[in-house]
Amino acid sequence: MPDDRSLRTTFDKAAAHYQAARPDYPAGLYSDLVALTGIEPPAHLLEVGCGPGKATLPLARMGFRITAVELGAALAAEARRRLAGFADVSVITAPFERWEPPSGVHVDLVYAATAWKWVDPDVKYAKAASLLAPGGHLAVWNAEHAFPTGFDPFFAEIQRVYDEIGEGDGASWPPPPPEARRDPTAAEFEASGHFTAVGTRLHVWARHYTADEYIALLDTFSGHIAMEPAKRRHLYGEIRRRLAARPDGRVTRHWSAVLTVGRRR
Repeated sequence: MPDDRSLRTTFDKAAAHYQAARPDYPAGLYSDLVALTGIEPPAHLLEVGCGPGKATLPLARMGFRITAVELGAALAAEARRRLAGFADVSVITAPFERWEPPSGVHVDLVYAATAWKWVDPDVKYAKAASLLAPGGHLAVWNAEHAFPTGFDPFFAEIQRVYDEIGEGDGASWPPPPPEARRDPTAAEFEASGHFTAVGTRLHVWARHYTADEYIALLDTFSGHIAMEPAKRRHLYGEIRRRLAARPDGRVTRHWSAVLTVGRRR
């Protein structure tokens, strides 16, 4: 479904079940993050758009100090609840574009997990650079629907339903496999004038969902949250009908994440 930056406030409506519904990022992604940046605990990290703490918690467990900035009040409250045991983690409710740290404070890494595309492109790179210590890094990644060779045919079937209700994105089908998809983030880093891209890493993984679990996942996506109720009911009914016809009642969805790391110039 198409992305629209004006939809970024919709995620707060999914705060209660976002953490459980969304997949965890692979452990290897965090290993790559540490290897590419050279950061070590207790370095100070700034997270942009932490949501309920999906990527915050693994890094907090590694011993990093983290300041997390979250636009949504309900999502920020969920993050505070989950991170309450970490004295060196603070969650601030504010849009990143307008938030200002205490005077003289700089961090070693700014990172964003499935959030960077929602930040104002005229602000985000310059602001991230201004918040970093010399030699500091910016790291971003997204969790995207992946279509490797042999992907579940359910998605070809359900894409026709999206098209029928006018919620398709008009792209050719099927999408290219994850290794063939061009990720523009490294080029954006360079074009910003503030960062030199130092590495990218692709991670692909899969999760299996019942109909209820898959619909709970869709209910965390901005386009589905904002969808007209009648369209959403029809779509979800078709999902249930198709999965009910399967022996195990499950669908396999692949995910991909491209980690991009840049060093402040």
